[in-house]
Amino acid sequence: MFVWLADNIGTIVILLVLILIVCGIVCKLAGDRKKGRSSCGGNCAHCGMCASARGKQKMTGSAN
Repeated sequence: MFVWLADNIGTIVILLVLILIVCGIVCKLAGDRKKGRSSCGGNCAHCGMCASARGKQKMTGSAN
């Protein structure tokens, strides 16, 4: 067991660092979502995803 760990210590360290980075990103996104922030700029007139994000509602030009 210890031989396997010694042989793969570099891979294990990189894996742990990547897991920490992904967890940090997920926690940041979850925190932003709880605070009501998002990546949406609120300019629905120029948004290609506006209709699909709002359930195919008619665009009125407002961010609501």
